[in-house]
Amino acid sequence: MFSDDFTGSAGTGLDTSKWLYDLGTSYPGGAGNWGTGEVESETNSTNNVFQDGNGHLVIRPIRDASGAWTSGRVETQSTSFAAPPGGQLMISASIQQPNPGNGLGYWPAFWAMGAAARPVGATNWPSIGELDIMEDVNGLSDISNTFHCGVDPGGPCNETTGIGSGLGACPGCQTGFHTYSVIVDRTNTSAEQLRFLLDGNVRFTVNENQVPLATWQAAVDHGFFVILDLAIGGAFPNAICGCGSPSAATSSGAGMTVDYVAVYQTGGGGGGGTTTTNPPPPPTTTTTTSGGGGGGSSAFSQIAATSASASHNATAEATADTGGGQDFGQLANGAWTEYPNINFGTSGATQFVARVASGAAGGVSGLVNVHLDSLTNPSIGSFAIANTGGWQSWRTVPANISRVTGTHTVFLSFDSGQPAPFVSMHWFDFGP
Repeated sequence: MFSDDFTGSAGTGLDTSKWLYDLGTSYPGGAGNWGTGEVESETNSTNNVFQDGNGHLVIRPIRDASGAWTSGRVETQSTSFAAPPGGQLMISASIQQPNPGNGLGYWPAFWAMGAAARPVGATNWPSIGELDIMEDVNGLSDISNTFHCGVDPGGPCNETTGIGSGLGACPGCQTGFHTYSVIVDRTNTSAEQLRFLLDGNVRFTVNENQVPLATWQAAVDHGFFVILDLAIGGAFPNAICGCGSPSAATSSGAGMTVDYVAVYQTGGGGGGGTTTTNPPPPPTTTTTTSGGGGGGSSAFSQIAATSASASHNATAEATADTGGGQDFGQLANGAWTEYPNINFGTSGATQFVARVASGAAGGVSGLVNVHLDSLTNPSIGSFAIANTGGWQSWRTVPANISRVTGTHTVFLSFDSGQPAPFVSMHWFDFGP
Protein backbone atom coordinates (compact mmCIF):
# COMPACT_ATOMS: atom_id res chain seq x y z
CA MET A 1 0.00 0.00 0.00
CA PHE A 2 2.90 2.35 0.69
CA SER A 3 6.68 2.45 0.76
CA ASP A 4 9.50 4.95 1.08
CA ASP A 5 13.18 4.00 0.87
CA PHE A 6 14.40 7.59 1.42
CA THR A 7 16.63 7.68 -1.65
CA GLY A 8 16.82 11.48 -1.85
CA SER A 9 20.03 13.46 -2.01
CA ALA A 10 21.99 14.22 1.13
CA GLY A 11 20.52 17.06 3.15
CA THR A 12 17.14 17.10 1.41
CA GLY A 13 13.74 17.04 3.00
CA LEU A 14 11.01 14.46 2.56
CA ASP A 15 8.75 13.80 -0.40
CA THR A 16 5.71 15.83 0.62
CA SER A 17 3.46 13.83 -1.67
CA LYS A 18 4.02 11.02 0.84
CA TRP A 19 4.72 12.84 4.10
CA LEU A 20 3.57 15.90 6.00
CA TYR A 21 5.51 17.70 8.72
CA ASP A 22 3.98 18.38 12.12
CA LEU A 23 5.06 21.80 13.35
CA GLY A 24 5.33 23.42 16.75
CA THR A 25 4.15 21.82 19.97
CA SER A 26 0.62 20.67 19.15
CA TYR A 27 -1.95 20.05 16.45
CA PRO A 28 -4.07 23.14 15.74
CA GLY A 29 -6.69 23.06 18.46
CA GLY A 30 -5.10 19.99 20.04
CA ALA A 31 -3.52 19.34 23.42
CA GLY A 32 -0.37 21.29 24.21
CA ASN A 33 3.02 19.59 24.12
CA TRP A 34 1.39 16.92 21.93
CA GLY A 35 -0.59 15.77 24.97
CA THR A 36 2.44 14.02 26.47
CA GLY A 37 4.41 16.79 28.18
CA GLU A 38 7.32 16.53 25.72
CA VAL A 39 9.31 19.76 25.46
CA GLU A 40 10.63 19.99 21.88
CA SER A 41 9.20 22.12 19.09
CA GLU A 42 8.79 20.29 15.77
CA THR A 43 10.22 21.82 12.60
CA ASN A 44 10.53 21.05 8.90
CA SER A 45 14.16 22.19 8.93
CA THR A 46 16.71 19.85 7.38
CA ASN A 47 18.70 20.38 10.57
CA ASN A 48 16.06 18.21 12.25
CA VAL A 49 14.59 16.06 9.45
CA PHE A 50 16.66 15.09 6.42
CA GLN A 51 17.64 12.34 4.01
CA ASP A 52 21.31 11.40 4.34
CA GLY A 53 22.05 10.47 0.73
CA ASN A 54 22.64 6.83 1.69
CA GLY A 55 19.01 5.70 1.61
CA HIS A 56 18.02 6.84 5.10
CA LEU A 57 15.78 9.33 6.84
CA VAL A 58 17.27 10.95 9.95
CA ILE A 59 15.25 12.69 12.67
CA ARG A 60 17.61 14.62 14.92
CA PRO A 61 16.79 16.59 18.09
CA ILE A 62 18.89 19.70 18.72
CA ARG A 63 19.26 21.89 21.81
CA ASP A 64 20.09 25.53 21.16
CA ALA A 65 22.19 27.88 23.26
CA SER A 66 19.17 28.88 25.34
CA GLY A 67 18.41 25.26 26.22
CA ALA A 68 15.35 24.98 23.95
CA TRP A 69 14.92 21.80 21.91
CA THR A 70 13.80 21.31 18.31
CA SER A 71 13.15 17.97 16.62
CA GLY A 72 11.03 16.34 13.92
CA ARG A 73 7.69 14.60 13.69
CA VAL A 74 6.35 13.43 10.32
CA GLU A 75 3.17 11.64 9.27
CA THR A 76 2.07 9.85 6.10
CA GLN A 77 -0.27 11.91 3.97
CA SER A 78 -2.44 8.83 3.59
CA THR A 79 -4.79 7.92 6.42
CA SER A 80 -6.24 4.88 4.63
CA PHE A 81 -3.96 2.08 5.85
CA ALA A 82 -6.53 -0.47 7.01
CA ALA A 83 -7.05 -4.20 7.41
CA PRO A 84 -10.20 -5.18 5.50
CA PRO A 85 -12.66 -7.62 7.07
CA GLY A 86 -11.14 -11.05 6.52
CA GLY A 87 -7.70 -9.60 5.78
CA GLN A 88 -4.61 -8.21 7.44
CA LEU A 89 -2.57 -5.01 7.57
CA MET A 90 1.16 -4.85 8.33
CA ILE A 91 3.04 -1.62 9.03
CA SER A 92 6.85 -2.03 9.14
CA ALA A 93 9.99 0.06 9.34
CA SER A 94 13.70 -0.64 9.58
CA ILE A 95 15.12 1.71 12.21
CA GLN A 96 18.34 2.32 14.07
CA GLN A 97 17.45 3.88 17.39
CA PRO A 98 19.39 6.97 18.55
CA ASN A 99 22.51 6.28 20.57
CA PRO A 100 23.16 9.42 22.64
CA GLY A 101 25.95 9.66 25.16
CA ASN A 102 23.40 10.85 27.71
CA GLY A 103 19.91 9.90 26.60
CA LEU A 104 17.79 11.20 29.48
CA GLY A 105 14.54 12.38 27.92
CA TYR A 106 15.06 10.84 24.46
CA TRP A 107 11.82 9.29 23.20
CA PRO A 108 12.02 7.83 19.66
CA ALA A 109 8.80 6.38 18.30
CA PHE A 110 7.28 4.66 15.27
CA TRP A 111 3.51 4.45 15.55
CA ALA A 112 0.12 4.75 13.89
CA MET A 113 -3.02 6.64 14.82
CA GLY A 114 -6.62 6.26 13.68
CA ALA A 115 -7.57 8.33 10.63
CA ALA A 116 -10.32 10.19 12.46
CA ALA A 117 -7.70 11.92 14.63
CA ARG A 118 -6.43 14.13 11.80
CA PRO A 119 -9.47 16.36 11.14
CA VAL A 120 -9.88 17.27 14.82
CA GLY A 121 -6.29 17.54 16.06
CA ALA A 122 -6.50 14.18 17.89
CA THR A 123 -8.97 15.61 20.40
CA ASN A 124 -10.84 12.30 20.04
CA TRP A 125 -7.83 10.33 21.33
CA PRO A 126 -7.69 7.54 22.48
CA SER A 127 -11.05 6.30 21.18
CA ILE A 128 -9.80 6.34 17.56
CA GLY A 129 -6.93 3.99 18.38
CA GLU A 130 -3.17 4.21 18.56
CA LEU A 131 -0.65 1.45 17.76
CA ASP A 132 2.81 2.07 19.23
CA ILE A 133 5.06 -0.15 17.12
CA MET A 134 8.38 1.00 18.60
CA GLU A 135 9.04 3.25 21.56
CA ASP A 136 12.16 3.62 23.68
CA VAL A 137 13.09 6.18 26.31
CA ASN A 138 16.18 7.59 27.95
CA GLY A 139 18.64 5.91 25.58
CA LEU A 140 18.07 2.48 27.14
CA SER A 141 18.24 0.30 23.98
CA ASP A 142 14.80 -1.04 24.87
CA ILE A 143 11.50 -1.46 23.05
CA SER A 144 7.90 -1.06 24.15
CA ASN A 145 4.65 -1.87 22.28
CA THR A 146 1.29 -0.38 23.28
CA PHE A 147 -2.33 -0.31 22.16
CA HIS A 148 -4.36 2.76 23.16
CA CYS A 149 -8.16 2.81 23.04
CA GLY A 150 -11.35 3.81 24.83
CA VAL A 151 -11.41 6.82 27.12
CA ASP A 152 -8.85 8.85 29.05
CA PRO A 153 -8.31 8.47 31.92
CA GLY A 154 -8.94 4.83 32.75
CA GLY A 155 -11.30 2.84 30.58
CA PRO A 156 -10.73 -0.64 29.15
CA CYS A 157 -7.21 0.28 27.94
CA ASN A 158 -6.11 1.72 31.31
CA GLU A 159 -5.29 5.11 29.86
CA THR A 160 -3.08 7.00 29.70
CA THR A 161 -0.86 3.92 30.05
CA GLY A 162 -2.62 1.73 27.48
CA ILE A 163 -2.39 -2.04 27.07
CA GLY A 164 1.33 -2.50 26.66
CA SER A 165 4.29 -4.81 26.78
CA GLY A 166 6.34 -2.55 29.00
CA LEU A 167 9.95 -1.86 28.15
CA GLY A 168 12.05 -4.88 27.23
CA ALA A 169 15.66 -5.24 26.16
CA CYS A 170 16.43 -4.60 22.48
CA PRO A 171 20.11 -5.59 22.13
CA GLY A 172 21.90 -3.89 19.27
CA CYS A 173 18.96 -1.64 18.46
CA GLN A 174 21.06 1.52 18.90
CA THR A 175 23.98 0.26 16.79
CA GLY A 176 22.20 -1.41 13.88
CA PHE A 177 18.95 -1.53 11.94
CA HIS A 178 16.11 -3.68 13.21
CA THR A 179 12.64 -4.22 11.78
CA TYR A 180 9.65 -3.15 13.84
CA SER A 181 6.15 -4.18 12.72
CA VAL A 182 2.54 -4.43 13.73
CA ILE A 183 0.00 -6.77 12.13
CA VAL A 184 -3.68 -5.94 12.39
CA ASP A 185 -5.24 -9.37 11.87
CA ARG A 186 -8.91 -9.42 10.87
CA THR A 187 -8.86 -12.81 9.14
CA ASN A 188 -11.53 -13.81 11.64
CA THR A 189 -13.64 -10.77 12.42
CA SER A 190 -14.95 -12.46 15.56
CA ALA A 191 -11.46 -12.89 17.01
CA GLU A 192 -9.29 -10.07 15.72
CA GLN A 193 -5.75 -9.55 16.98
CA LEU A 194 -2.84 -7.09 17.04
CA ARG A 195 0.64 -8.61 16.85
CA PHE A 196 3.73 -6.51 17.45
CA LEU A 197 6.96 -7.91 16.02
CA LEU A 198 10.70 -7.28 16.34
CA ASP A 199 12.76 -8.64 13.43
CA GLY A 200 9.84 -10.83 12.38
CA ASN A 201 9.32 -12.40 15.81
CA VAL A 202 6.10 -11.72 17.71
CA ARG A 203 6.88 -10.10 21.06
CA PHE A 204 3.45 -8.80 22.15
CA THR A 205 -0.17 -9.51 21.27
CA VAL A 206 -3.52 -7.88 22.03
CA ASN A 207 -6.74 -9.77 21.34
CA GLU A 208 -10.12 -8.30 20.45
CA ASN A 209 -11.81 -9.89 23.45
CA GLN A 210 -9.58 -8.01 25.91
CA VAL A 211 -11.77 -4.92 25.51
CA PRO A 212 -15.47 -4.36 24.75
CA LEU A 213 -16.34 -5.02 21.12
CA ALA A 214 -17.46 -1.46 20.39
CA THR A 215 -14.23 -0.11 21.89
CA TRP A 216 -12.13 -2.41 19.71
CA GLN A 217 -14.04 -1.59 16.54
CA ALA A 218 -13.71 2.15 17.15
CA ALA A 219 -9.96 1.79 17.73
CA VAL A 220 -8.98 -0.83 15.13
CA ASP A 221 -11.48 -1.41 12.31
CA HIS A 222 -10.61 1.61 10.16
CA GLY A 223 -7.77 3.45 8.43
CA PHE A 224 -4.56 4.58 10.11
CA PHE A 225 -1.76 7.01 9.32
CA VAL A 226 1.90 6.37 10.23
CA ILE A 227 4.02 8.66 12.43
CA LEU A 228 7.77 8.87 13.03
CA ASP A 229 9.10 11.20 15.68
CA LEU A 230 11.85 11.74 18.21
CA ALA A 231 10.45 13.55 21.24
CA ILE A 232 12.42 15.01 24.11
CA GLY A 233 11.06 14.74 27.64
CA GLY A 234 7.49 13.95 28.58
CA ALA A 235 5.45 11.56 30.66
CA PHE A 236 6.96 8.27 29.46
CA PRO A 237 10.68 9.05 29.96
CA ASN A 238 9.88 10.83 33.21
CA ALA A 239 7.97 7.82 34.53
CA ILE A 240 10.84 5.48 33.74
CA CYS A 241 13.58 7.63 35.28
CA GLY A 242 11.42 8.84 38.18
CA CYS A 243 12.65 12.34 37.41
CA GLY A 244 12.16 15.30 35.15
CA SER A 245 13.71 15.18 31.70
CA PRO A 246 15.70 16.24 29.80
CA SER A 247 18.57 17.48 31.94
CA ALA A 248 21.36 19.91 31.16
CA ALA A 249 23.57 16.88 30.50
CA THR A 250 21.25 15.31 27.89
CA SER A 251 23.11 14.92 24.59
CA SER A 252 22.04 17.02 21.63
CA GLY A 253 22.01 15.76 18.04
CA ALA A 254 21.72 11.95 18.31
CA GLY A 255 19.42 10.98 15.46
CA MET A 256 16.93 8.18 14.81
CA THR A 257 17.78 6.69 11.40
CA VAL A 258 15.09 5.04 9.25
CA ASP A 259 16.01 2.79 6.32
CA TYR A 260 12.47 2.28 5.02
CA VAL A 261 8.79 2.40 5.90
CA ALA A 262 6.37 -0.02 4.22
CA VAL A 263 2.69 -0.83 4.58
CA TYR A 264 1.16 -4.09 3.31
CA GLN A 265 -2.39 -5.38 3.06
CA THR A 266 -3.93 -8.76 2.34
CA GLY A 267 -7.42 -8.94 0.86
CA GLY A 268 -10.45 -9.89 2.86
CA GLY A 269 -13.19 -12.43 2.31
CA GLY A 270 -16.08 -11.57 0.01
CA GLY A 271 -19.01 -9.65 1.44
CA GLY A 272 -17.15 -8.71 4.60
CA GLY A 273 -17.22 -12.25 5.96
CA THR A 274 -14.43 -14.23 7.51
CA THR A 275 -12.00 -16.52 5.73
CA THR A 276 -10.25 -19.69 6.75
CA THR A 277 -6.83 -18.12 6.25
CA ASN A 278 -4.57 -18.70 9.26
CA PRO A 279 -0.93 -17.92 10.00
CA PRO A 280 1.15 -20.97 9.00
CA PRO A 281 1.98 -23.41 11.80
CA PRO A 282 5.58 -23.89 12.88
CA PRO A 283 7.55 -26.53 10.93
CA THR A 284 6.65 -30.11 11.71
CA THR A 285 10.33 -30.93 12.07
CA THR A 286 12.21 -30.09 15.24
CA THR A 287 13.74 -26.63 15.29
CA THR A 288 16.87 -25.98 17.32
CA THR A 289 18.45 -22.87 18.70
CA SER A 290 22.00 -22.84 19.97
CA GLY A 291 22.49 -22.61 23.70
CA GLY A 292 24.31 -19.82 25.45
CA GLY A 293 27.42 -19.94 27.58
CA GLY A 294 29.03 -22.73 25.58
CA GLY A 295 26.67 -25.45 26.68
CA GLY A 296 23.42 -27.06 25.73
CA SER A 297 20.68 -26.23 23.28
CA SER A 298 16.94 -25.95 23.30
CA ALA A 299 14.98 -27.99 20.78
CA PHE A 300 11.24 -27.88 20.37
CA SER A 301 8.82 -29.40 17.93
CA GLN A 302 5.07 -29.29 17.94
CA ILE A 303 3.86 -30.88 21.15
CA ALA A 304 0.60 -32.71 20.66
CA ALA A 305 -1.99 -31.50 23.14
CA THR A 306 -3.08 -35.08 23.70
CA SER A 307 0.45 -36.17 24.75
CA ALA A 308 -0.26 -34.87 28.25
CA SER A 309 0.88 -37.18 31.04
CA ALA A 310 -2.07 -36.06 33.13
CA SER A 311 -5.08 -33.86 32.55
CA HIS A 312 -8.36 -32.71 34.02
CA ASN A 313 -11.57 -32.35 32.01
CA ALA A 314 -9.71 -32.77 28.71
CA THR A 315 -11.27 -35.15 26.20
CA ALA A 316 -9.51 -36.25 23.00
CA GLU A 317 -11.25 -36.19 19.64
CA ALA A 318 -10.26 -36.54 15.99
CA THR A 319 -9.17 -33.21 14.54
CA ALA A 320 -9.87 -31.74 11.12
CA ASP A 321 -6.82 -29.47 11.45
CA THR A 322 -3.79 -29.63 9.17
CA GLY A 323 -1.62 -32.60 10.15
CA GLY A 324 -4.50 -34.66 11.49
CA GLY A 325 -4.34 -36.61 14.72
CA GLN A 326 -6.31 -35.65 17.79
CA ASP A 327 -7.10 -32.50 19.70
CA PHE A 328 -8.46 -31.78 23.14
CA GLY A 329 -11.98 -30.59 22.34
CA GLN A 330 -14.10 -27.92 23.99
CA LEU A 331 -12.10 -27.21 27.11
CA ALA A 332 -13.87 -25.19 29.79
CA ASN A 333 -12.92 -23.28 32.92
CA GLY A 334 -10.81 -25.39 35.29
CA ALA A 335 -9.40 -27.79 32.69
CA TRP A 336 -5.64 -28.38 32.78
CA THR A 337 -2.96 -30.54 31.17
CA GLU A 338 0.54 -31.63 32.29
CA TYR A 339 3.70 -32.23 30.18
CA PRO A 340 6.83 -33.39 32.07
CA ASN A 341 10.51 -33.04 31.10
CA ILE A 342 10.30 -30.15 28.61
CA ASN A 343 13.94 -29.12 28.07
CA PHE A 344 14.29 -25.41 27.29
CA GLY A 345 18.11 -25.62 27.17
CA THR A 346 20.45 -22.80 28.13
CA SER A 347 19.34 -20.29 25.50
CA GLY A 348 15.74 -20.80 26.58
CA ALA A 349 12.43 -19.70 25.15
CA THR A 350 10.54 -16.43 25.24
CA GLN A 351 7.55 -17.36 23.08
CA PHE A 352 4.65 -19.76 23.42
CA VAL A 353 2.37 -20.59 20.51
CA ALA A 354 -0.70 -22.79 20.42
CA ARG A 355 -3.00 -24.11 17.72
CA VAL A 356 -6.51 -23.42 18.94
CA ALA A 357 -10.12 -23.19 17.79
CA SER A 358 -13.31 -22.00 19.41
CA GLY A 359 -17.01 -22.27 18.77
CA ALA A 360 -17.82 -20.51 22.03
CA ALA A 361 -21.10 -18.72 22.35
CA GLY A 362 -21.15 -14.94 22.16
CA GLY A 363 -19.58 -13.33 25.21
CA VAL A 364 -17.73 -16.50 26.24
CA SER A 365 -13.94 -16.20 26.19
CA GLY A 366 -11.04 -17.24 28.36
CA LEU A 367 -7.30 -17.51 28.89
CA VAL A 368 -4.82 -20.25 28.05
CA ASN A 369 -2.06 -20.01 30.69
CA VAL A 370 1.42 -21.53 30.92
CA HIS A 371 2.75 -22.64 34.33
CA LEU A 372 6.06 -24.26 35.25
CA ASP A 373 6.39 -27.20 37.68
CA SER A 374 3.08 -26.62 39.46
CA LEU A 375 -0.38 -25.44 38.57
CA THR A 376 -0.27 -23.23 41.63
CA ASN A 377 2.78 -21.34 40.39
CA PRO A 378 2.06 -18.00 38.72
CA SER A 379 1.52 -18.11 34.97
CA ILE A 380 4.60 -17.14 32.94
CA GLY A 381 2.45 -16.16 29.98
CA SER A 382 -1.07 -16.39 28.58
CA PHE A 383 -3.29 -15.42 25.68
CA ALA A 384 -6.99 -14.80 25.35
CA ILE A 385 -9.21 -16.73 22.97
CA ALA A 386 -12.80 -16.28 21.86
CA ASN A 387 -14.91 -17.63 19.01
CA THR A 388 -12.76 -18.34 15.91
CA GLY A 389 -15.70 -19.42 13.77
CA GLY A 390 -16.14 -22.99 15.00
CA TRP A 391 -14.66 -25.82 17.06
CA GLN A 392 -12.63 -26.93 14.02
CA SER A 393 -11.78 -23.44 12.75
CA TRP A 394 -8.11 -23.41 13.71
CA ARG A 395 -5.70 -20.53 14.18
CA THR A 396 -2.15 -20.25 15.52
CA VAL A 397 -1.99 -17.82 18.44
CA PRO A 398 1.31 -16.61 19.92
CA ALA A 399 2.05 -15.18 23.35
CA ASN A 400 5.07 -13.81 25.17
CA ILE A 401 6.43 -15.71 28.15
CA SER A 402 9.11 -14.90 30.67
CA ARG A 403 12.41 -16.40 29.48
CA VAL A 404 12.64 -20.06 30.54
CA THR A 405 15.77 -22.23 30.64
CA GLY A 406 16.46 -25.74 31.95
CA THR A 407 14.05 -28.67 32.21
CA HIS A 408 10.54 -28.23 33.61
CA THR A 409 7.14 -29.78 33.83
CA VAL A 410 4.78 -27.59 31.83
CA PHE A 411 1.18 -27.17 32.90
CA LEU A 412 -1.45 -25.50 30.76
CA SER A 413 -4.56 -24.19 32.49
CA PHE A 414 -7.76 -22.99 30.88
CA ASP A 415 -9.60 -20.23 32.71
CA SER A 416 -12.79 -18.41 31.77
CA GLY A 417 -14.84 -18.17 34.96
CA GLN A 418 -17.78 -19.63 33.04
CA PRO A 419 -19.06 -23.22 32.76
CA ALA A 420 -19.38 -23.14 28.95
CA PRO A 421 -16.43 -24.46 26.89
CA PHE A 422 -14.31 -21.82 25.20
CA VAL A 423 -11.34 -23.48 23.44
CA SER A 424 -10.08 -26.61 21.69
CA MET A 425 -6.32 -27.22 21.33
CA HIS A 426 -4.43 -29.32 18.77
CA TRP A 427 -0.78 -28.62 19.63
CA PHE A 428 1.56 -26.09 21.20
CA ASP A 429 5.21 -25.11 20.90
CA PHE A 430 7.91 -22.87 22.38
CA GLY A 431 10.48 -20.74 20.64
CA PRO A 432 13.24 -18.18 21.17
